[in-house]
Amino acid sequence: MSFNPVELTTRKRDGEKLSAEEISWFITEYTNGTIPDYQMSAMLMAIYFQGMSTAETAAMTDVMLHSGSVLNLRDIDKPKIDKHSTGGIGDKTSIILVPLLACFDIAVPMIAGRGLGHTGGTIDKLEAIPGFQAELGEPRFKELLGTIGAALISQGKGLCPADKKLYGLRDVSGTVPAIPLIVSSIMSKKLAEDIDGLVLDVKFGSGAFMKTVKEAKALAKAMVSTGKHAGRHVVAVLTDMSQPLGRAVGNANEINECVEFLRRGPQDPAIDKRLYDCTMSLAVEMLILGRRQMGKRLKPKDAKKELEEMLLSGRPYSKFLEMVSLQGGDTVALDSGLPVAKVKKTLKAKKAGYIRAMDAQAIGMVVVDLGGGRKAASDSIDHSVGLEFERFIGDHLQKGEDIVKIYANSETVARSALEQLQEVIVVSPQKKSAPKLVRERIV
Repeated sequence: MSFNPVELTTRKRDGEKLSAEEISWFITEYTNGTIPDYQMSAMLMAIYFQGMSTAETAAMTDVMLHSGSVLNLRDIDKPKIDKHSTGGIGDKTSIILVPLLACFDIAVPMIAGRGLGHTGGTIDKLEAIPGFQAELGEPRFKELLGTIGAALISQGKGLCPADKKLYGLRDVSGTVPAIPLIVSSIMSKKLAEDIDGLVLDVKFGSGAFMKTVKEAKALAKAMVSTGKHAGRHVVAVLTDMSQPLGRAVGNANEINECVEFLRRGPQDPAIDKRLYDCTMSLAVEMLILGRRQMGKRLKPKDAKKELEEMLLSGRPYSKFLEMVSLQGGDTVALDSGLPVAKVKKTLKAKKAGYIRAMDAQAIGMVVVDLGGGRKAASDSIDHSVGLEFERFIGDHLQKGEDIVKIYANSETVARSALEQLQEVIVVSPQKKSAPKLVRERIV
């Protein structure tokens, strides 16, 4: 069966719905190289402006899912539960959640991504650990899941090649925020993992792709609906990203923060409360889904209690070290604390007052400018650079008090980062309440 790409694009541009066969043909032909980038860009822009129905989005997800290999994890006799975040600044919860949930005899087959634009990537952070191998073949991936229940890897060449090709085109065609494209990209990769359940952390705010609660809710509903259409248990949690999540932003220092989290256990005053609350809200949902797969019911308060007790036991940190070691990482370097850049500068309060706002997206770009992210896919990353926050929205400051520390590898770059941060962190005399972290749960 063959169609006319110009006709299909024109119909979508004019708001018409495309059939599953038409969508499948268009995506398949583009993946195979028959349809060129410029025609696919036109279709992406038509989708950006006109959207897609639930059925269209499900069809697009399905063809992307089956554009390459699909994992078969049926011989792993554990519930297979994963988590995905839509991305943010300082968002490191995956690195904590994988070893934590694996301690409950749950397999977490997490295939994570690299940084995109202003947001950091889980794989980039893990590669700050000397020797860590994110590219594992399917047999080794399955072996780790079957033995220790934990593995964190990057997307292989054979998994969802349609998404991999479209992902890069979306980034340069201005169509990244389109909800149907986000849904099909995320859900195709997650469904290809052969999971039983999925918890989605859908971010909203200045550091997220979805700037408002309304946009985030629409995205969450679309992903939950697509997951259900594929026969999976999916839960979404809307969380605030109007400021960094956790004190550390940057690759090595975020790994160091994860290590401290896993070492110290629940509610230690040294652990950032927002990072703890966000991580635990997602962990509760994952544990409930895992127990549900075992045929057991678990109340949220009981799930949280079990998770806190597990953190206190120290087992999740041991599991993390085991996972890192089995993926080639240097656990001695990890346990000692990964090195950070030597040039340090501190943004201090110029006046007394309250932090009223942070432009989290601009903060993410400061880290990119330091060398901690990519402006082009071919850019290399300096894992040692980053930021460490001392104060957040709603905090009161005295004049001269530290707000954020900068770790750079040159005085010039450090001074530039200092100037940028002065512009994007707003201090005023009026008191400001800290934003609510977890806004809503969607099933």
